[in-house]
Amino acid sequence: MKVIGVAGWSGAGKTTLLTRLIPYLIAKGLRVSTLKHAHHGFDVDVPGKDSWRHREAGAVEVLVSSGKRWALMHELRGADEPKLPELLARMSSVDLVIVEGFKREPHPKIEVYRAANGKPPLFPDDSHIVGLATDTTFATTLPTAQLDDIPAVAAIALTGAVRIEDLRVPA
Repeated sequence: MKVIGVAGWSGAGKTTLLTRLIPYLIAKGLRVSTLKHAHHGFDVDVPGKDSWRHREAGAVEVLVSSGKRWALMHELRGADEPKLPELLARMSSVDLVIVEGFKREPHPKIEVYRAANGKPPLFPDDSHIVGLATDTTFATTLPTAQLDDIPAVAAIALTGAVRIEDLRVPA
């Protein structure tokens, strides 16, 4: 199983890019999963429903299953947020996991950069950025693709991805 990240400032178009990149990669015969980082509390169940009531009652994990999907919610209950390798280890095996967010974690990432954001690029200060998807040009030796050039972004993703077991995580 391989992993590649997509990182950038809020509003750069990461999610929009992924909604175009994922079907492209699937059409090429790859099995793709994603892992998304949220910077705030979030819910995946509805207040008042049974799973929500179980979690609110103090359950560490709540698994909800139906004939269409299943979801596992794990409450940290004050424990530290898991690092990326620990989360990846919990995922089912696929060809490629695309990580959205976790921009400070040491894994290969494609920076999604939109000039209109007015923010500085991440790549000059992050040696784990292996390519750029952008609407502008930069003086860099990193592989670069226009935001709407999905085949070029896919090529950067597949070239830059590493096997999960090869992630170098500082102690």
